[in-house]
Amino acid sequence: METAKHTVQYDAVLPAAATANDDDTPTLSSHTLEALKEFLAEQSRAQTEAPSATAAEDDVALVSEDWRLSQFWYNRETAETVANEVLNLCRLIDSPAVACIACPTLYAYLKKIDPNVPAQILEYDKRFEQYGSEFTFYDYNLPEDLPSSMKHSYPIIVADPPYLSQECLEKVAQTISFLTRPGQTYLLLLTGEVQRDRASKLLGLRPCAFRPEHSSKLGNEFRLYTNYDPGTKLGGWEQV
Repeated sequence: METAKHTVQYDAVLPAAATANDDDTPTLSSHTLEALKEFLAEQSRAQTEAPSATAAEDDVALVSEDWRLSQFWYNRETAETVANEVLNLCRLIDSPAVACIACPTLYAYLKKIDPNVPAQILEYDKRFEQYGSEFTFYDYNLPEDLPSSMKHSYPIIVADPPYLSQECLEKVAQTISFLTRPGQTYLLLLTGEVQRDRASKLLGLRPCAFRPEHSSKLGNEFRLYTNYDPGTKLGGWEQV
């Protein structure tokens, strides 16, 4: 959740209306509360069950989601699909470098598939400091408050803005501009369908047919947008 003093970055977002009044405690609909109760019950059951060998091999260990902070991780299929696309893009570049803005699930799967991929995670949640020098603290309210060494250094950028608002996307777009390396740059944006027109106007992006999903089922319709034609990958650009 966002307050007047603190901003939290996550893979998934709550609608902008949920953060409209920074001075009040956010409220959730009865439907959302029921979904959260189910999620917490499943989480509790999972803690009492030993994971299978297959699950241990396929899944990536992340810090636990905290729904009070609107944390919702991508499911394995989504994380692997996007990670493999990013790794394919890395092969097209002489000196690849990947910036993961507020998408820790993607970063974790990138490192699982290829531990040597040069990637940086930009996150507000300091629990991700466990990734050492590849972690950079990031508050989207301060879009360019980043180390100078990161400026214009990334030809591949993946972003998942924490809120479905114009203000949030505009500030993340500033961060993207700060990070973008001159020349050919590949940009992937994971956000809601409601951001389609803004993504096109601010960043020149088009939606792909592939639909991202999260481990915890959310009501918001999510999309993956790119600034390049993925061809047959990611389902291709959605036809108008």
